[in-house]
Amino acid sequence: MEDFPKTILEFEKRFNSEEACLQYLYQLRWPDGFICPRCGCRSAWKTKRELYRCPGCDYQVSITAGTIFQDTHKPLQTWFRAIWQITSQKYGANALGLKRVLGIGSYRTAWTWMHKLRTAMVRPDRERLSGTIEVDETYLGGQKSGKRGRGASGKTLVLIACELNGKRIGRIRLYLLKDASSESLISAIRELIEPGSTIQTDAWSGYGPLKNSEFQHIVIRESSNLGDTLLPHAHLVAALLKRWLLGTYQGAVRPSHLDYYLDEYTFRFNRRASGSRGKLFYRLIQQAVAIAPVKGCEIKGGASKHNI
Repeated sequence: MEDFPKTILEFEKRFNSEEACLQYLYQLRWPDGFICPRCGCRSAWKTKRELYRCPGCDYQVSITAGTIFQDTHKPLQTWFRAIWQITSQKYGANALGLKRVLGIGSYRTAWTWMHKLRTAMVRPDRERLSGTIEVDETYLGGQKSGKRGRGASGKTLVLIACELNGKRIGRIRLYLLKDASSESLISAIRELIEPGSTIQTDAWSGYGPLKNSEFQHIVIRESSNLGDTLLPHAHLVAALLKRWLLGTYQGAVRPSHLDYYLDEYTFRFNRRASGSRGKLFYRLIQQAVAIAPVKGCEIKGGASKHNI
């Protein structure tokens, strides 16, 4: 059963102590009771050091071990407030804002937390898209002048894949591309989309190999109606993504960090119809205890006040 606060008042009342935060993580990590991560034993006793000791293999484990929160030196209450701050705002938060609101000591700490949580926004076992999918690319960033289109320089190429639910957009996936070659495009499509799906693209030659592949390929060619958009759903996602990057992060996102921001946008977009922001809080903490710890040194690039 999904259990989460629906308002800021419920949140503050629910998580008013470290013990309350630990108990919430315990319920998410072991909803059917403790399971030893080493031997699978389903019983344990709690030690004076707040560890759970397995009688089968004598292994001791903390609630936060093996999660995003492992080895943190900050209170879980601060982590929970950070997650609420990020998920309760429609367009999210940046590291500088998080630092100011929560009184986190340094910008680098806030920046690292943000990227750790963006990593948790990707479910390890998430399903690939299926059904009818619009696929297109868009360029992000770059201030250099030069030619437009697939040969643009100084910009980063991103693949957009959108499930179509009638006239509406279903789930999306975003993928950072090295270039617009067939090798890059087809590799990304195979990673993101279930075989047997119907893929709609424009007539770019890079999509040519889809014709003789495990997918059904439909080429959308130019319409005779002036102003028609060939792939309207993918184009809409591209426009909203660029607006979000500009509005929340002032467009100051390094290419080396862009993957993390694409993951955050996908997480938000795919849950845009959620009736409660508290559910996003629940989903993010649920995924934070399901993935392996992320060390600050493992995050691509480094913190800079330009990454806000």
